[in-house]
Amino acid sequence: MTAANQPEHAVYPSLAGRKIIITGGGSGIGAALVQAFVAQQAQVFFLDIAAEASQALVASLQQAAVPPRFFPCNLMDLDALRSTFAEIGQIAGPIDVLINNAANDDRHKTEDVSPAYWDERIAVNLRHQFFCAQAVMPGMRSQQRGVILNFGSISWRLGLPDLTLYMTAKAGIEGMTRGLARDLGRDGIRVNAIIPGAIRTPRQTLLWHTPEEEAKILAAQCLPARVETHHVAALALFLASDSAAMCTGRDYHVDGGWLGA
Repeated sequence: MTAANQPEHAVYPSLAGRKIIITGGGSGIGAALVQAFVAQQAQVFFLDIAAEASQALVASLQQAAVPPRFFPCNLMDLDALRSTFAEIGQIAGPIDVLINNAANDDRHKTEDVSPAYWDERIAVNLRHQFFCAQAVMPGMRSQQRGVILNFGSISWRLGLPDLTLYMTAKAGIEGMTRGLARDLGRDGIRVNAIIPGAIRTPRQTLLWHTPEEEAKILAAQCLPARVETHHVAALALFLASDSAAMCTGRDYHVDGGWLGA
């Protein structure tokens, strides 16, 4: 394993005991986020629709000082979203950090998009991020501090094929991040966007990242090594911690310097 692939996370004392909600935490980048924040001894609550993977993740972390807790939730169902956040609030009180990670990058042909599919894709990739932020705002305001990290994507900057609706949502996340940072900053709440590149996850490897595609990815990056989920988690830890106290309203890339082929 090369140095680029070795998980290395700084210890952030400010994260110990902090209450963290992570959406889409059961697998891929989300699972790496759960593992990283648990290692900081934060109180991690994560949401996902994939019960089996999520329960396996919880089981693997039972020996941690503060094991994570899993809440099944379909974030496209706004009533379920509000109910789940309220349940977590009753258990934990005000949330310190919200990580809006959940998304789905299914491919589609532009000519096949119906109004119903448009609404479904925006709901799964953009809408829930706003309403999750709305759900944690009162508690953060009561403490006069908080962190919201919204996950975008490099895809819309590259103009990738068969991803128009996903890229539309991901571009919107960056605008939403800027607006929330302005509106919430007076309450001590920081809002940033994390922009992953081509992250190597089981889903991406299974569906899209063939050996030929991987060669294209490496050729497009300044650094000729795959970006792993723990690289994304390392950035999230910093931005969630007090070490990033004056970082807000910005987009932070973790993409190996993807400048194009």
